[in-house]
Amino acid sequence: MRLTGNSILITGSTSGIGRALAERFHALGNKVIITGRRQALVDEIVAANPGMVGYVSDQADAGAHEAFVKRLLAEHPDLNIVIANAGIMRSERVSTARDLDDADAMIATNLMAPIRLIDALVDHLSTRPDAAIVTVTSGLAYAPLAATATYCATKAALHSYTLSLRAALKDKVEVIELAPPGVQTDLTPGQADRDGYMPLDAFIDEVMTLFAQEPTPPEILVQAVQPLRYAERDGRLDQTIDMLNANYARMTGLTA
Repeated sequence: MRLTGNSILITGSTSGIGRALAERFHALGNKVIITGRRQALVDEIVAANPGMVGYVSDQADAGAHEAFVKRLLAEHPDLNIVIANAGIMRSERVSTARDLDDADAMIATNLMAPIRLIDALVDHLSTRPDAAIVTVTSGLAYAPLAATATYCATKAALHSYTLSLRAALKDKVEVIELAPPGVQTDLTPGQADRDGYMPLDAFIDEVMTLFAQEPTPPEILVQAVQPLRYAERDGRLDQTIDMLNANYARMTGLTA
């Protein structure tokens, strides 16, 4: 993937990994287009990064999506890279019947929203030089955490969808998967300061180094996520899942 001279849309880019990616790609001289649900926060980030462009957009709102994409392409016909980053993570107790509102919200935001976005833009991207799609999954797509079962399932599904996209768009659009480990962000309560999670700056430093490799790896995997990514291959998936659950319960007090 080319790292400079692009027009890049990054969804869910007003905090955490999305914002950090937006600011790094902006600093490299790309035109970066951010999205978020709060106008004040979008305005604040754009003001802090002259040349950046921002839109208020809820990626899970199917009704508003068509209008957003139409405006996006009308105002940025040079768009050639999409980073589908928007996501939410909520804990669940799946060992008993529960209210499924959180599960519905995670499926809408983490799975259907990137599918809908990519579907709306794939014909355009197929005409652009140096086009790329980046999906943001998770190490938990490969070794799930029981206390966040639906989140993990959405990321596993997005991983599978990414594999299909890569095959379908071969020689047309580069398709890359970014699978983070636990990173110190505000994705869940208390996570930004949680011991054992990777500091955001260190994560982004390693990610940008991987993006700069030639050719760009089809999977952007920092060292910290590789034990999860390869747990099944290495015959230690059950042990890894047990360890994840025990550590998460110890850190948060939450179980499935």
